[in-house]
Amino acid sequence: MKVALVRPRYHTHLITPPLGLGYLASALRTAGHLPRLIDGLLEDLPPEEVVRRCAGYAVVGIGCMSDQVPEVTALARLLKARGHRVVVGGPHATALPEDTARRTGADCVVVGEGELTLPALVTALQDGASPTLPGVYVPGQGLCTPRPLVEDLDALSFPDWEAMPPRRYALAPHGAFVRRFPVAPVMSSRGCPCRCSFCASPRLWQGGIRFRSPANVLDEIELLTRRFGVREIHFEDDNLTLRRSHAEALCAGLLDRGLDVVWSCPNGVRADTLDGDLLRLMRRAGCYALAFGVESGDQAILDGVGKGARLEVLERAIALASEAGIQTQGFFIFGLPGETARSIGRTVDFARRSRLDRAQFLLLDVLPGSRLWDELAGQFEPDWTRRSYQEVTWCPTTVDRDLLASAPSRAFRSFFLTSPRRTFSLLRQARPRQARMVLQRLLDFGILPRRRPGA
Repeated sequence: MKVALVRPRYHTHLITPPLGLGYLASALRTAGHLPRLIDGLLEDLPPEEVVRRCAGYAVVGIGCMSDQVPEVTALARLLKARGHRVVVGGPHATALPEDTARRTGADCVVVGEGELTLPALVTALQDGASPTLPGVYVPGQGLCTPRPLVEDLDALSFPDWEAMPPRRYALAPHGAFVRRFPVAPVMSSRGCPCRCSFCASPRLWQGGIRFRSPANVLDEIELLTRRFGVREIHFEDDNLTLRRSHAEALCAGLLDRGLDVVWSCPNGVRADTLDGDLLRLMRRAGCYALAFGVESGDQAILDGVGKGARLEVLERAIALASEAGIQTQGFFIFGLPGETARSIGRTVDFARRSRLDRAQFLLLDVLPGSRLWDELAGQFEPDWTRRSYQEVTWCPTTVDRDLLASAPSRAFRSFFLTSPRRTFSLLRQARPRQARMVLQRLLDFGILPRRRPGA
């Protein structure tokens, strides 16, 4: 059966190959179906053009994250009006399958990993069989039966890189700045065993972590370099270094195979998994940048959200990475439970005194599937049109709402504009063709003021 897999156009700073859809395309092809990947984000396609390109495809699958809900809803309803069967999946759909089906009018919602579920669902639809399968929510037929997670990740085919050639994704990579183009994202593991209350990962991945074998990961990287000319890898794992032997084997394999790539971990690593020896090995193997999820410079707030991290450990890991010649970026979230004017100040102070090269200051987004989503139920009204991490979702009673809303832009300016080293480093990494993307980020994050209408 012909199946279109779609990512709709939406507001974001990242335009990277859609790994999830790439894995689904490979799984469908292996099962004998004919997938087509349509990336409306990359091609800046309006919904009507996406629908036009879906002509002749009986089934259309759409991936949905929480910051894509309005766009997915509009596209799904257009497709339904043209007679397509619509299947929605992804993190948001997994966390809220009933609401997703009701909102979008989808025929089915895939809950959890889709590599086994979607081909089985498409085959059932092709054969006229019942779509009520493990991992599939069908409106009006009650809750779906969960499908177990894929035990052997090596058994999955590589993503369909032919359908999303890395060379086409050059202007807005994860982390904004890169050393070499083309870049390709790779996941060597799935999941995270940590229990941060603001993160949906514990529910999406059922609280565990699974690893691909290092050889399998290296085979994919070798494919990317030889067939697609990839020169940089972004490991998108929740934590590449959580299992030390895994990280060491990847580094050793990159060196042994002589693969001419540099790499980074823009999604973040845990500070307590790092030491000087591992960082130096990573640097020799091509690692040039790491991100750290610091979240807050107030230890009480970190403890309250179950971060399981000590500020002194974070600060030391950042320093060790810097000493090893690896650039560092910190992620910070304002608005976590217990936030105050003083804790905001402590966060900015931590970021400034640390050896971080870059920092990203965002507002808390209460995500479906996270523990905070359940704990704060009834205390806020979800607004899917609000820009994720850039507008206040929920405000703790311990901090003024206006102060919280302005905290990220003030923190950005304090971190960068008072440090010539950081500002120069940031500007030096930008490529001329990325100027529009960089300007959009500066405006969205409040580093540059927006011009007032009529001014």
